Amino acid sequence: MVQSNLAFLTLKGFFAFGLFLCALFSSFAASAQQAAPSLPLLFDARERLARPDLSSLVRLRFLTSVDFPPFNFTDQNGKLSGFNVDLAREICSELEISDKCQIQALPFADLRDALAASQGDAIIAGLAVTPELRRQFVFSRPYLMLPARFVRNLAVPLDGKTAAALSSHPVGVVRGTVHEAMLAAFFPAIKAQPFDTKDALLAALKDRKVDAAFADALQLSFWVSSPASAKCCALFDGPYLSEHFLGEGMTIMLRQKDSVLTSAIDHALATLSRNGRLQEIYLRYFPYGLY
Repeated sequence: MVQSNLAFLTLKGFFAFGLFLCALFSSFAASAQQAAPSLPLLFDARERLARPDLSSLVRLRFLTSVDFPPFNFTDQNGKLSGFNVDLAREICSELEISDKCQIQALPFADLRDALAASQGDAIIAGLAVTPELRRQFVFSRPYLMLPARFVRNLAVPLDGKTAAALSSHPVGVVRGTVHEAMLAAFFPAIKAQPFDTKDALLAALKDRKVDAAFADALQLSFWVSSPASAKCCALFDGPYLSEHFLGEGMTIMLRQKDSVLTSAIDHALATLSRNGRLQEIYLRYFPYGLY
């Protein structure tokens, strides 16, 4: 399976994580939205992307999966939900083609072949952009980046508010991940302590076996706000973005022949970024913020 290389959760982990998120959203989203940081703009405010004529478009079929929460998942009522699902609907609304818009969920492994066989028009499911895929498909502009973040144990005194304050402290990281490589490249003065799994890393942080951890912001932001952390910890410094380590970001994949539709989606994404609708969707599914 070629899943997005931004979040680094296993399929089983994503499913369990999704059930947790569904419950978490219903309890805390309203209050958290008031304090969550803003979503960084990925489109230049001065840039104007033309809106192509889609009057001849018969329909726009988005393909997604149900195993990548909080981006795509089936909610407690059996309804297809998630950040990507809501974004797809908002794109159709912005392009004034809601009556022609469809969203279909398939097994993740089948998405690429389904798009190539014209069984859909666009994949919005967290596919990582790779050179191989770029030879066969085209991608929209990125609409979301998932950064890396530090999280610290609040019981540990730190001499400063930046990553430099961690140079004399053990910092945990999951072994063999891009976050381990990114930590070594960005912060060579920090002493990294590797763990085999995310759960082992977070347990060590909670028990003060390490003073901080470096990992995916998506996982960390929900963990520090969940009962599992027992309020031991908080996000610290950052966010940190790197195309080299974390990829190009969340994009929409289309067939190469669909350049007009790609341009239309880029136009919609730019508009939603500027008018605040993308921010609203972001806060709906990331109430504690990633940045």
